[in-house]
Amino acid sequence: MPPEAQVRVLRSGLEESVHLVDVAVVDAAGSLVASAGDADRVAFARSSMKPLQATVSMSRAPFAFTDEEVAVMCASHNAEPVHRDAVRGILSRANVAESALRCPSVRPWDEESALAAPEPRAINSDCSGKHAGMLAACTAQDWPLETYRDPGHPLQGVILEGVLAATRRSEVHVGVDGCGVPVHGMPLRSMASVFASLARPDRLGHLSAHAARAVEAMTAKPYLVAGRNRVDTAVMERASGRVIVKAGAEAMMCAAALEPGLGIALKVRDGSQRATGPVLIGVLRALDVLGERDVEALAEFAAPDVLGGGKPVGALEVTVELTAGP
Repeated sequence: MPPEAQVRVLRSGLEESVHLVDVAVVDAAGSLVASAGDADRVAFARSSMKPLQATVSMSRAPFAFTDEEVAVMCASHNAEPVHRDAVRGILSRANVAESALRCPSVRPWDEESALAAPEPRAINSDCSGKHAGMLAACTAQDWPLETYRDPGHPLQGVILEGVLAATRRSEVHVGVDGCGVPVHGMPLRSMASVFASLARPDRLGHLSAHAARAVEAMTAKPYLVAGRNRVDTAVMERASGRVIVKAGAEAMMCAAALEPGLGIALKVRDGSQRATGPVLIGVLRALDVLGERDVEALAEFAAPDVLGGGKPVGALEVTVELTAGP
């Protein structure tokens, strides 16, 4: 049988669902070192591309951003107060009004935060940090603010150049992300190459210092990257500087194992987000990036309960079988 990654949903002793997952693991040279399923599956990177987008934005925004501000540029955040404060910090540093944000107006993802601030606002968007970083870059470069989301905008052009450099590709499929900015489609192994480059930023040329800054901020302030009850934050907090993690919509998940310089990209075929945490943690364990004690500490994400009447009646069980090489 070919190597595979899958998550089985077991309820009261019956297999209720199965989520199949494609995985690519790439080294800093861009070589595929391990995979499961189809490493060449083409998909949109969605929010997993935010650390690279933030890298490019910072390269054009010469402001002394804090760790919190850089981390929230890389984030799909819950819009908890700490996240909104960091976004406002970016805007204030660049002297940009909050009204310039062009991301959708929504309520916070986080239930507690939504109760405290129920009015839909652009700053509550999980992408508002990315948008604030883009606005800071546009202000510094004297580029138009109103059209910063457009594919033909100068900022989106330099972001595309950064994506092509990090993936070693001559072209990618460009679409529209949920927040309105361009989104980039490519094979999973190319997404993994982006994260391998973040682990070894020297290969990114003029972007290297800014990529290193993004990684530094994500490892220093993992709570700003996602927040309460989020697998990105939980894994980074547990890994204590060994890993950066960034989820994306439609069950996309990418990570960089910093010490070995590996990039990881995985995509659940049916788009079920509940399978991403178990497979991510399973892949990191298979690569010896996380140990058994780490997996045990992350049990609520590695093997979450299936509930019936508010009580556990089953669990999500993960299988990760990686094969070496292309």
